[in-house]
Amino acid sequence: MPAIALISAIAVVAFQRFVEWRFGTMGIVGLLFLTIGLKARNHTCSSIGAVILTLVFAGPAL
Repeated sequence: MPAIALISAIAVVAFQRFVEWRFGTMGIVGLLFLTIGLKARNHTCSSIGAVILTLVFAGPAL
């Protein structure tokens, strides 16, 4: 069981590093808001995170 926890922790950290490398600090902030909002079932917080991520992804197209 501890091996599964270690592997999942490494996967989460690797995903965060990839998002930060690819989309910068605002990508991490958007992902953080979205994750916290989904876990807390707070629609406002998750909506803010989704909007931030959408703006980060669509930024070069605008």
